[in-house]
Amino acid sequence: MSEQEPTFDPLAPYPAAAAAAAALNAQDWPSFRSQFVGLDWISRMMAMRGVQPSAEQEQFLAGLVERDPDDVLPPTVFAWVLIDAGWKIRSSYRAQHVSQDQFRQFHDHLRRAERLLVDVVARDPGMVLAWELRLRTARGLELGQSEARRRYDQLSRQHPHHVLAQQQYLQQVCPKWSGTWEKMHGFGRECLTNAPEGALSPVIVADAVIEHWFGLSGDEANTYVRSPAVQAELREAAGRSVFHPNFQRTPGWVVAVSTFACAFSLADLRPEAASCFRALGPYAHEWGWQYLNGGAEKAFGRHRALAMKESA
Repeated sequence: MSEQEPTFDPLAPYPAAAAAAAALNAQDWPSFRSQFVGLDWISRMMAMRGVQPSAEQEQFLAGLVERDPDDVLPPTVFAWVLIDAGWKIRSSYRAQHVSQDQFRQFHDHLRRAERLLVDVVARDPGMVLAWELRLRTARGLELGQSEARRRYDQLSRQHPHHVLAQQQYLQQVCPKWSGTWEKMHGFGRECLTNAPEGALSPVIVADAVIEHWFGLSGDEANTYVRSPAVQAELREAAGRSVFHPNFQRTPGWVVAVSTFACAFSLADLRPEAASCFRALGPYAHEWGWQYLNGGAEKAFGRHRALAMKESA
């Protein structure tokens, strides 16, 4: 395997989604739309995530919404830009470290987005992107577990194994967002059990393990993640997903393989981690790794070097 520095650009492995995002960042709506309709739902979400929030972009999208009020795509993309900007204002810090002014601006952005999205799903209940975004607004506006689950269920009826939406809902059932460890791991098992063999969804088990590890401290965290039960759970999930013969590099595969690499590294399962690092090649994703000392890129490089050395 090459020891070159991996790219953490989430669109690098998916040129079609990257091209659509570039068109929208250039405010070339006809080009964006023509490319967007040819993408699957996961790639559409990735393309939309590649849009850079700015006052100019908000103004451009607001104009599109006003000019064609019957089109559900402009308000959906506009809602994403508002949500992304809002979460950036809030920051990733825990609530006690976020100022009242940050919360005020954050909630204002989410409420504006929610109003757009309510109208979108009223006109097009099958708009998967809008339901995924409403998981984000439900969490940020603290609308509660029942409402978040209603939104997730509505989305899953349209797209039952939408791994990006599953990652969003997992955050909702974490203790830090008023959930519990039991609910969080239960949802991971639900995704594992319901997914076809070789699908991406079993990675939610690894997501849950990483979140639980991060929620503990010191020796307690390492004892948990390296326990035989957790190691067996991770092996089972990977065996049903990224290590399964039916696994394919469909959109979203990098975040799944990179997340398993992180979980296996934490669990001290170096051979399994090395298999994931080899599969990733020049790609990586920051999810999970951002919790480790030194930040995502340094932590990824450190654990990749260790896994490859021990498995040589």
